[in-house]
Amino acid sequence: MTDGTRSKLMAGALTTLVEHGIAGASARTIAAAAGVNQALVFYHFGTVDELLVAACRHGAEQRVAAHRERLDEVRSIRELLDLSRELRAGERAGGHVAALAQLLAGAQTHQRLATATAAGLALWTDEIEEVLLRVLGETPLAGLVDIAGLAKAVSAAFVGLQLYEGVDVAGADAAFGALEQLVGLVAAFDELGPVTARTIRSRLRRTAAPAPSTDRSDRPAGP
Repeated sequence: MTDGTRSKLMAGALTTLVEHGIAGASARTIAAAAGVNQALVFYHFGTVDELLVAACRHGAEQRVAAHRERLDEVRSIRELLDLSRELRAGERAGGHVAALAQLLAGAQTHQRLATATAAGLALWTDEIEEVLLRVLGETPLAGLVDIAGLAKAVSAAFVGLQLYEGVDVAGADAAFGALEQLVGLVAAFDELGPVTARTIRSRLRRTAAPAPSTDRSDRPAGP
């Protein structure tokens, strides 16, 4: 029963974020959404902030688990982009984007909430990193791209576009269209012959290499 009550409260907290925003997330509104006595908020979590922290983690775990099977099936950048379109529609329709927006807003001034929100986003990033390792492994980009950094960039871009869509749907559509064009370029690498692929990889390595230092402080003085 205890676990059931805790789950109800965490679900109620996420519902409250969607319906009332971070400013309206009180013990009373959360308990009402959960259908329990508000004293149970303090009994199980101590404070409303701690409940929001737990709800953030719980919500992220649920969302990642719900999509893990589909992520495991992705075998190309194109399939990853197609899945992102599905997630874009489903997560917004389910209110999860609105909840995330409120968590991000609250995280600006609440360190504990910021830590929990970052941990929740990291769950997504870890899954995306696994996908990128798999789909880029046989392309000329393998070994040239910081996969961990790229996974963070993909996660941040997806979250940003989801939030941006709330104020500019056409702009978000245009951004996804541009990503599709980039995906087409990456996919074209797979169709190249081995000699051409090696040439491109060599050129990319030279481009990605750090520029030689112009610092003369460690050079011997001239005559």
